[in-house]
Amino acid sequence: MHRTYSMRATRAPTASQIQNPPPPPSTTKSGRFFSRGGIGLGHALRRNAAGAFGPDLAKKLSQLVKMEKNVMRSLETVAKERMEVAQQLSIWGEACDEDVSDVTDKLGVLLYEIGELEDQYVDRYDQYRVTIKSIRNIEASVQPSRDRKQKITDQIAQLKYKEPNSPRIVVLEQELVRAEAESLVAEAQLSNITREKIKAAYTYQFDALREHCEKVAIIAGYGKHLLELIDDTPVTPGETRAAYDGYEASKAIIQDCEDSLTNWVAQNAAVSAKLSTRARTLSTRRRNNIKARSEGGHDLSGQDAPLNDRDSWVPAGQHKDEEYEDDEDEEEDDIDAPSHSILDSETGLNGETRGRNQEPVIA
Repeated sequence: MHRTYSMRATRAPTASQIQNPPPPPSTTKSGRFFSRGGIGLGHALRRNAAGAFGPDLAKKLSQLVKMEKNVMRSLETVAKERMEVAQQLSIWGEACDEDVSDVTDKLGVLLYEIGELEDQYVDRYDQYRVTIKSIRNIEASVQPSRDRKQKITDQIAQLKYKEPNSPRIVVLEQELVRAEAESLVAEAQLSNITREKIKAAYTYQFDALREHCEKVAIIAGYGKHLLELIDDTPVTPGETRAAYDGYEASKAIIQDCEDSLTNWVAQNAAVSAKLSTRARTLSTRRRNNIKARSEGGHDLSGQDAPLNDRDSWVPAGQHKDEEYEDDEDEEEDDIDAPSHSILDSETGLNGETRGRNQEPVIA
């Protein structure tokens, strides 16, 4: 009789969904071989296999990604089970007295809504997992540059032990310089992307968790209002309870709950994390330090300053033979350095002398 009302009959988007459009369905919701059976076995296989394959640098994060997939599978199972529990509660309550029948039916509606919220939370949780997964992919791409640098280093050490005078050592050392330069670029990119993605990933997770918990708390509050409609006054044997007159009240409570869920936005969250004075001061100091470093950067204002002592330059041909040969060797060692760099000259910025002391030229 009073079982036709649905909290989401029209499925109109909520205020929160308009503010932050929901993500696509989770990747864990399709492609399963078993829907529920063998979950424990599948979890163990994914967790253990993730750390056994792939580059060494990405193994630990690969294992984390697979463990998070297990968490999502478990959350999805909980959501489905809760919806079935809600339906079973309504089925059981149908044969009870009128007040118990009506309230259990409305409680089933609320519990079913919690199951749907959990299903939506899985989709948002997948955003976090996919973002973490992108860090793993970057780590895997950095591993080859590390391996190449280590391989060249090992080859140089082996040659110096077996053939100290081998001409190949010089070639390998030049290759090592290039490999270290490539590795530095890759490591810097990994460091930057890791910091960016870790903040984005856990922002997704904590925003989703906050919305989910706030809405579950709202449902719990209205559920307790529904329980007040049940008359639990003890009766004596043979006494008849008064007729139940709470149908409209229970429906109004469900409608209020729906309105609260529909209109919820993050700005109206009831729970807020308040820092202590000490924690707030230290956090503000840390943020200010980061901001100052990002705005200040490196001071390169003097790198293009004019040379004040150009008369002190001496043509290379006027140096002694052995010194010129040494310069050629240094150029071979620094083959990747630009030849026009001020740092490679004997006179630095503003006439400052660098490197060897120049011998006077005999006229």
